[in-house]
Amino acid sequence: MYRLSRLKYVFPIGLFVSLFLDGALSHVWAPLFFRYPYSMVSQLVLLWLVLSYFFEDDIEIPLIPFAIAAGAVYDLYFSGILGLFIFLYPLIVALTKVLARYFSSSFLSMIMIFFVDLVVFETLNYWAYYLIGITDVGFGDYLVFTLAPTLALNLIYFVVLFWPIRAMYRWGLDDGQV
Repeated sequence: MYRLSRLKYVFPIGLFVSLFLDGALSHVWAPLFFRYPYSMVSQLVLLWLVLSYFFEDDIEIPLIPFAIAAGAVYDLYFSGILGLFIFLYPLIVALTKVLARYFSSSFLSMIMIFFVDLVVFETLNYWAYYLIGITDVGFGDYLVFTLAPTLALNLIYFVVLFWPIRAMYRWGLDDGQV
C-alpha cells in the first residue's frame, strides 16, 4: 500500500526534483539546448512519471492525480497560466498504462514506451501551439530541429537515470525487514 511505504516520500520528492531540474537544466544549459535552429526540451518530469509506473511494483501510486498536480505546477511556474501540461502529463501516464499491457517490463520495452510517450507528448504540444498561432514552424522543421534533438536528450536521460531511479524505488519498496 502506497501510504505505508517509503514511496510516499520518495515519489513526491523525486517529482519535485525533476520539476526543478527541468527548469534549472534548461536555464543553465540554454546555450546548448536552444542553439538556433535546434532546440532540445528537457522532460525529466515525464521520465519520472513513466518510470514510476514501471517501478511501483504492487504499490499503486496515484499517478494521474500527481501528474495533474505536476502539470499545474509546471504550467503556472513556467507560463503563469494553466495550459497544456495539466492535460498532457495525465494523458501520457494513461498512454503508458495502455502500452505497458502489451509489452514486458524489460529495459528495451520501457525505453520504447518512453520514446513513444515523448513523441506523442511533444507532437501534441507542437500541434496545440501551432493551432493557436504561438509557433509557425512547419512540421518538417519541427521534426528535424525540435523533436529529434529532444528525443536524443531525453533518451540519454533515460539511459543514465534508469538504474539510479530503479535503485531509489527498490529502496522505497523495501519494508526494512531482513
